[in-house]
Formats: sequence, structure tokens, C-alpha cells
Amino acid sequence: MDNQTIYALSTVYGKSGVAVVRISGSRALDAVAAMTNISAGSIKPRYAYFADIKNKAGQLLDKAVVLYFKAPASFTGEDIVEFQIHGSRAVISSVLESLSGLPEFRLAEPGEFSKRAFFNHKMDLTEAEGLADLIDSETAAQQKYALRQMEGGLKDLYENWRRELLDILAHLEAYIDFPDEELPADIIDNIQNTVFKIKEDIEKHLNNNTAGERLRDGFRVVIIGEPNAGKSSLLNAVAKREAVIVSDIAGTTRDAIDIHLDIDGYPVIFTDTAGLREAAGIIEQKGIAMALDKARDADIVVCLFDCLKNIPQEFDLITENKKIYVANKSDKLTDEQKISLQNAGFLLISAKYNQGIDRLLKAIGAKIKDKFAAGSAALITRQRYREALRNAVNYLQEFNFTKEIELSAEDIRMACREIGKITGRIEVDEVLDKIFGSFCIGK
Repeated sequence: MDNQTIYALSTVYGKSGVAVVRISGSRALDAVAAMTNISAGSIKPRYAYFADIKNKAGQLLDKAVVLYFKAPASFTGEDIVEFQIHGSRAVISSVLESLSGLPEFRLAEPGEFSKRAFFNHKMDLTEAEGLADLIDSETAAQQKYALRQMEGGLKDLYENWRRELLDILAHLEAYIDFPDEELPADIIDNIQNTVFKIKEDIEKHLNNNTAGERLRDGFRVVIIGEPNAGKSSLLNAVAKREAVIVSDIAGTTRDAIDIHLDIDGYPVIFTDTAGLREAAGIIEQKGIAMALDKARDADIVVCLFDCLKNIPQEFDLITENKKIYVANKSDKLTDEQKISLQNAGFLLISAKYNQGIDRLLKAIGAKIKDKFAAGSAALITRQRYREALRNAVNYLQEFNFTKEIELSAEDIRMACREIGKITGRIEVDEVLDKIFGSFCIGK
């Protein structure tokens, strides 16, 4: 990280009432001195000033609110100045151009403000990635869990494990330094118990069915059934628009079609698939194979069937706890037939007449909430966390006192290192650029 002062637009570029230009670095107050009539030497932190913004030639660019956040009590841990200007393209461009002419000022790279906050110990990597998730959140649940992570929910959990392992490592290192002294039996028992408990806790944390990653990317709901069971009609009813072609001709849908929805605050991706039948053509056969693959990988499978026909045998290929059995075309049933199907545990809908769709969406929402109830409060939101934790478990599994003490200590050290990769408590330069590069420029 260089010592230059960085600046960037922290709001969306374009036409808006207000735009925020953020400046961070040791020379941030130079922008105040050069572009306003405010005395940079007497400016009060966290005090709003209304000032003219001018360029080097003294030309008025805008009238703006100016704020100063003194280091280290700022987002990045450095001096920060914010110009809250009017959000026209002309004003934004002229202010940024004026900043570019100041000595040792440069435009920030993607995610550089958050990267500096990390290097200045204002946040760890999980908190930084929680901030990124909050910026990208589109549903209430995504917002809730991103805030929880940004406030240190995951950091606290992982750092507790890491501190306990470091305590164990300290005992082992002491024994290595003084080999004439034997480890007391009670310390050996305590170490073994602690390692076993941490390994168990991490394994339990890993077994949350990837709920955290699904929360970021969307829960997969796949609709399967025979041709003309009403899959496409159901997808259109759920989407409340004509998202796919509906036809009486069997085999019309040959590819998987995705629709993105918000159900009870959770991001959901609905997928329509090819009808399950003995296919005549090679293309349709591939579509059916894809449908079954999608169903196996899905979080929830809507097993849709014509209520006047038998249930397809292919439904038996799907894991039971994923399935919701849905009988379509219920508008053709008598009251007695409806009661019979409902008593059998089937959910009745009529996709054509938009009946029962709300009940189906509630059932899907309930299944998603069950997945969260079954998992821990601290959700694994990224694959890199999962990989590091699996590696840590493997090292803890290898730990024992039957081999040389140096090798046992190395197992604990490597487990600490894997957990440290998640929070950034070790040298992880090789992953930083990838993490922060996904941010917008002014964050």
C-alpha cells in the first residue's frame, strides 16, 4: 500500500440530487485548502461546512457540504474528507479533475478504501466482505446477514477458535524449547479435549448445507414433471409475466429457464425444465438429462403433476426432504377429489387460473427458513471460508501425542494459519487483490 492520497466518487455516477466524493490519506486536508475557503488548519472533525468548491484557476465548480474525519477515527483509519456535491455529470467530472491535479493525489483503485481500512486494522477480511455483501444485497435476508457479518459475527467465532489453538501452540512450543521438562498429564488431557472440541465445532459449522453461500447467490428451486403438467404455466404464474412459452405441444421446453424472485426476503432462482418422458429426439433427451441434474443439485424441487394422472416414477429419484408435491389443474377436480389429494399431503394449484400459487410460495419460504434454523447463526458466506475450515479440520484430525512433539505443534500451527486466512490475521497478500477487486471504486 503506497502513501498517496486517494479519491473517488463513492456514490453512483450519473444524475442525482447529491453525490459524495471521498478523499483518504495524509494529504486529504490539502483538498480543503486548495479547493475551498475553509481554513484547513482549524477545521473541526465531524462538523459540516457549507462551502464553495473551486478549481485551481478559482472557477466556481459547485456549492457543497464538506466533512472531515480525523485519523484514526475514520472508515479507513486515515484522514478522510468528503465533498457532498450536486450529482450532475458535469459537477462530478470537474471536481474529480481538480483533485487529480493536486500533488500526490490519485484516483482510488476498486475496493481501495476498504483495503486501507483492513491494513489499518479497522476491519478484518470477513467484515470487509460483509460490507461488500451489504452493498450488493437485494433482499431483506441478504441485508440482515450481511450486517451481522459486517459487525463481526464471523470474525468473533473464528478468532475465538484461533486464540484457543494459539494457547495450545504456546504450551507445545514451551515444551519444545525445554525438552527436559515433561508436559503435565492434566495439560495433555486439556489440550486433547480442546482440540477435539474445536474440531467438532468447526465440523458442525461446516454442516449448514451451504446456506450462507445460497443466501448470497440464491436458493435453487427446480420445477420437474411430465410434458404438459403445467411447469411453464406455473413459472409464468410465479413470475407474474409471460417468462416462458406455454404450449400444448409436448417437448416445447428443452432448456432450463431461470427466473429470479424474492420470497420472504430470501433470493430464489426458479428453474423450469424439460418434461420427463421417453424422449424421441436427441436434443429433448439432453434436456431431460439436464432437468434431472438440476433437480439433484437443487435446494428445493417442485414435483409438479397433472392431478388427473398418476405421479411420475421419476420423482422417486429426488431426495425426499427436497421435494414439494404439487398437483396442478385442480380446477378440474371435484371437492371430494381435492380433499383426498390434500389428505395425501399434496399441495393443490391451478397455474392456468393462478390458484394456490401463494400457498406454494409460502411452502417454499418455509422450507428455506428451515434450512437456516438447522444451521448456525454465523453462516459461511464464501467458498474460501469453507475450504480453509476443511483444511483446519484435516490438520486437527492429524494432531496427536503419539508422534514427535514438533510435528504435533506443526499440525496446530497450520490449523491456526488456515483459520487466519479467513480473517486476514496472517500474510494473505495473494488473496487481497481478488477480494477487494470486487468492490466498487469508491468503497
